Amino acid sequence: MFFSKIKWQAAVLCCVLVLAFAGAAYAQTNMKLRSSAFAPGNAIPKQFSCDGQNISPAIAWRGTPASAKTLALIVDDPDAPSGTFVHWVVYNLPASVKYLPQDVPKTPTITGGGLQGHNGTGKDGYKGPCPPAGPVHHYHFRIYALDTDLKLGPGATADQVEAAIKGHVIGEGETVGTYQR
Repeated sequence: MFFSKIKWQAAVLCCVLVLAFAGAAYAQTNMKLRSSAFAPGNAIPKQFSCDGQNISPAIAWRGTPASAKTLALIVDDPDAPSGTFVHWVVYNLPASVKYLPQDVPKTPTITGGGLQGHNGTGKDGYKGPCPPAGPVHHYHFRIYALDTDLKLGPGATADQVEAAIKGHVIGEGETVGTYQR
């Protein structure tokens, strides 16, 4: 009887741990990210691509955890022929910021705080969709709420930001836009 009681307690403890980890995973997907330029899953307008003005669309988010210190944003295209292509890297954005306006200047720093990293062309700031002719490409806009400032200077790559945020993400959100030529 003693051992069956221990097995029962162990089973309850395991269930509690599973629920705790599931709750923690859920807490990391709680932010909402949207653009006024396109609806989720729909086409990104030409003006935000290399076929237009190549300017960043306005994006906004909500649900930033109160304990967040900074935010990071990564925009990429996993459908690129040579592998995932990075279109925009933003990090150390103050957690109080709720949006980025249209046409963020392509500079290493963002007015009001934050840094921009190198896109897939090795330049700072946003690089609009520019896929080869063919099937539709999907552009993933991901926002991350972090419990720390990243120890990265201007011009970091998406790989460097992704490595630095490991273990520090306390909230995140995503929206996807498409583009086809």
